[in-house]
Amino acid sequence: MASRTWTKKNPLSAYVNNLPSCDFTSCHIANFAGWFKAFLQKPKKDSDLSGRSLNNAPESSASFSLPPLVRSSSSLAVSPKQVSSTSQVNTSRSESIRRSKLYDVCICHNEGDLEFVEKLVSYLESQPEHFRCFLQPRDATVGSAIVTELCDAVRNSHCWVLLITPKFLTDPWCRYQMHHALTEAPMANGRTIPVLKDMDRKDYPRELRCIYYISVAIWETSFKQIKETLIRYLQELCENTSKTD
Repeated sequence: MASRTWTKKNPLSAYVNNLPSCDFTSCHIANFAGWFKAFLQKPKKDSDLSGRSLNNAPESSASFSLPPLVRSSSSLAVSPKQVSSTSQVNTSRSESIRRSKLYDVCICHNEGDLEFVEKLVSYLESQPEHFRCFLQPRDATVGSAIVTELCDAVRNSHCWVLLITPKFLTDPWCRYQMHHALTEAPMANGRTIPVLKDMDRKDYPRELRCIYYISVAIWETSFKQIKETLIRYLQELCENTSKTD
């Protein structure tokens, strides 16, 4: 019985065999090369998405972000053209809310604790947020009454840091400033920031028992906690004020 040889059909070979008589290399291969080149130049979907990552990103996080003078929004360098008009309006509104007072924070302290306070002020003012701090020995008006200066400092500041130390409790002016701050905003979360230093918890003033305090153990850690509290309060202030407008 004669052996039968099976030959697998090749579609490409069949196509080539049925082509009109012409130079295959100069015609079809050239056309194929052009098609392949066009395919490689076709934009990919991933590149389209990456191009929209900054321009079309959701603006919910920037809606109530603090203005540049208060908070740095991102470590990425974004050109002004990439900032949306909505973001610019919200930033301007937040900045105007913040500028409604002369200072972001007033540091209430005793003169004997000035070294610690100067380090705290230096830390806050050197941050990317550029907090505006009221420091009485530096910012008080010479020749003005002490009571007037203390009241104006509290009234013209968004937040108040009360450095509670043994010297603070024995200083009548410090206690006066503390009571004035509590009168200004008795229920404002984060606006009054007690900082307990060199004291036992049992000596914490009774007037402040309803407010959590920051206990100073490591200076850098305490400074960071104060900074985060200030940012949180200012953000909530901008959000709440914008809702009522």
